Amino acid sequence: MLYPIAIEAEQHEGQTVYGVVVPDLPGCVTVGDTFEEAYENIIEAIELHLQGMADDGDDMPMPTGISNHLDSPEYAGMTWALVSVDVSRYLGKTQKVNITLPSRLVHMIDEKVASNKERYHSRSSYLARLAEKDLLMG
Repeated sequence: MLYPIAIEAEQHEGQTVYGVVVPDLPGCVTVGDTFEEAYENIIEAIELHLQGMADDGDDMPMPTGISNHLDSPEYAGMTWALVSVDVSRYLGKTQKVNITLPSRLVHMIDEKVASNKERYHSRSSYLARLAEKDLLMG
């Protein structure tokens, strides 16, 4: 899932530091001494934020597009980027289900999985990714 982040360079005690905020995750902020460090720190902050929400039983906020935040004065002058986060571990335990699909569709799914084993791992993983993309990302 892609979360938009807003990055701002600020002067602090004579040095440039980079503050990062995730508009779709209120309270999820971090800083870094370099742009790269701030970017790495926000990935960790997002993961900790989502884990805390999952532990508390809260619903995971869905990311919105950067365009939803561009007109907000709160983010004026900030640099925008996207952070890719694997949210599957925050969605709960896996559950076995039985579904019925046409054999041709099953064959096509299996071919897709076989052609990209590193990404999909299995038929179940492929179907879960598709469902996640459709249901969580709209």
